[in-house]
Amino acid sequence: MQTSLEHVHERIEGQKMALPMMYGDVDFSQTPERYTENIAESSMASYADKFPVPPAEMRERVKAYTMLGDVTADAYASLMATYGFKRLVEMLTTACDKGLEAVPDAPPQLVALIEEMETKPDWLDMDLVREGARLNRLPMSVTAPWMIRGAFLATFLNKYTALPMALTGTLSHASASRRVNETATFFTVTTLPGALEPRGEGFKAAAMVRLMHSMVRFNVMRRMRNVWDISVYGIPVPQVDQMPAGLIDVFLLSYQMLEEGRTEFTPDERAQLEFSRYRCYLLGLPEDLLMDTPQGIVDIMNARSASIRSGFDDETCGSLVRATLATYLPPNRSLGNRIRNALERRLARLVLVKQFLGGDSKVAREMGVPVQPLDYVIATVLFPYIAMKMGLYKAARSIPGVRGLMERHLTAKIHRLLKRYGHAEFTSDAEAYRPAVKAAA
Repeated sequence: MQTSLEHVHERIEGQKMALPMMYGDVDFSQTPERYTENIAESSMASYADKFPVPPAEMRERVKAYTMLGDVTADAYASLMATYGFKRLVEMLTTACDKGLEAVPDAPPQLVALIEEMETKPDWLDMDLVREGARLNRLPMSVTAPWMIRGAFLATFLNKYTALPMALTGTLSHASASRRVNETATFFTVTTLPGALEPRGEGFKAAAMVRLMHSMVRFNVMRRMRNVWDISVYGIPVPQVDQMPAGLIDVFLLSYQMLEEGRTEFTPDERAQLEFSRYRCYLLGLPEDLLMDTPQGIVDIMNARSASIRSGFDDETCGSLVRATLATYLPPNRSLGNRIRNALERRLARLVLVKQFLGGDSKVAREMGVPVQPLDYVIATVLFPYIAMKMGLYKAARSIPGVRGLMERHLTAKIHRLLKRYGHAEFTSDAEAYRPAVKAAA
């Protein structure tokens, strides 16, 4: 059921009363510069000709959610002054692993966060979620390791949404590597059997990501207001900014379906959709942003793109892109890992250009990411190789008697990938923050 816009605005304004230390002086009636009603000035401008204008009601909903943080997780993060950020992380991981009863004198803010995540939405069908996780294990184990860096680069193409990453120290190669691997870890671990159940690894990862984003919000709002101008950027890391990462797979699927003239998901597609929607729900996305039809998904994602003013600042965006491309991702410097990193880095450039820059290699060159002939040569070998592996796995999964073996194999492969990505902390220590964007760049 859609939440009325009036109720959404009440929820946004309620942040002042719920968390005055963070939001007490914020004027929520003010529209930040980042928001635009002119699609020609928005992030959607480069591909607006492919889609109709998103519905006005959806654009208004996105505009409102631009000013919403994560009230429940923000309240827990605001306890940093009392407990310190390490203790907050410890209590949250214990509650996720063993239950709230394992946390002596658990603060009510922690109880509220865990209970909110454990509350099942009315639309949830966990059997579909489990099937969606199973179906996603194949692309996450075969395709994603080659694509994750390129997809991560897309989060840096707009100065209004990229600034938190610059402020939190992600411009260094070490930090960039950690953030890419943590992102890969989150999306990979959620596909494991039972991962999104309470006490599951994916459930815990979602809780940690929520806390990390709230830590960023708290530290920026409390300690870096000289850099963060709410009248320009709005609320740091608003909930609506998680939509691209959480829904990009079902957005591309829905767009393809509409191109084919299809408006109904197949059973497998429905399972993948419900898996992505529930993962987003655990991350704290408002339910009325989690559409369940192909047209609704395309419209809400485009409504967000159409609402964000286009703006690429080389000092922030360009530096983030270049640092992420230059960083070394594998866990060690073995010959095999060095070769793989070099090949994957070249594919990342092509993913950035083809998927997120509309194929414009000139734009990529201007931001310091030139696409070279060798990149295309490598792609002509690797992309068919990846596609062939996907096809072989899919064929094997369809053979009676082999499917169970394949599922165990893919699950083991996921575990090996998680070991490769390393331990994900999902934290944001304010001591690593930079006092200004220029200093970070």
